[in-house]
Amino acid sequence: MSTYLPTLKQLQYLVALHEHGHFGRAAEASFVSQSTLSAGIRELESLLGVTLVERSRRVVRFTALGNQVVEKAHRILREAEELVDMVQAAGKPLAGQLRMSVIPTIAPFMLPRFLPRLRRERPDLQLFLREETSHDAVESLQHGRVDCVLLALPFATGEVESAHIANDELYVAFPKNDPRDPPAVIPPSMIDEGRLLLLEDGHCLKEHALAACDRPELRASATMIGTSLHTLVQMVDNGLGLTMLPKMAVDAGILNGTDVVARPLKSKNAMREIALIWRKNSPRRDDFELLAEELRAG
Repeated sequence: MSTYLPTLKQLQYLVALHEHGHFGRAAEASFVSQSTLSAGIRELESLLGVTLVERSRRVVRFTALGNQVVEKAHRILREAEELVDMVQAAGKPLAGQLRMSVIPTIAPFMLPRFLPRLRRERPDLQLFLREETSHDAVESLQHGRVDCVLLALPFATGEVESAHIANDELYVAFPKNDPRDPPAVIPPSMIDEGRLLLLEDGHCLKEHALAACDRPELRASATMIGTSLHTLVQMVDNGLGLTMLPKMAVDAGILNGTDVVARPLKSKNAMREIALIWRKNSPRRDDFELLAEELRAG
């Protein structure tokens, strides 16, 4: 066995540089100076006797071996974090640091109801939140950047465990003065494909809305432009089309102050499942189950 092994700090620097593609941004994300991060990576290369990163003034490019080392580094760092998690899990339940990603179509509507009570009832828990699209949140989970993710299913999550939180119906949102005077429950056939506005790629709600309508022409004709539900509501309010909203957003008052109306979509698939997911066989499974209970109670 080699006497000299890479340090976790060196591997963290390498992973940060791979993620950000820029020494300055990687250093900022690692809370160190750029010279410290650069020196750490050079020390790692010297220790291993290989070049992992090709450097130039404008471009940071990883070698083929460098990319392989990054993948292995992700696994090593995740194992190290799980070691700490295992020790924490042996102590007080739902205590210490916990990092959770939440998707943008849930965070502003569910967290304000949930967080104040959690702070009161779990004062020993330090919950760090990260808002990301579904795709990025799952990637963060798999790479160990977060411990769990609050998102909407169905979505491709890979090998994870999950806890059901709630079912969330889908609504159709349209201007109050819509000349068709939509009924109390709107069938997918009433949705004009030329007017449908949806969130851009990376947001699972887009796929949930299209699956609920079950009309292939909508996928080809809908405008995928919105970066947030609030943006979509403003576009509808200005007469640019109609959109789909989850019930939790409607209940939270996203339409307040607008001339937009929302009514339930009449479809067997007009629903998304809110769930908490975490890596399979995580030693903090009991903590995540407790967190899921807290979320359900909220």
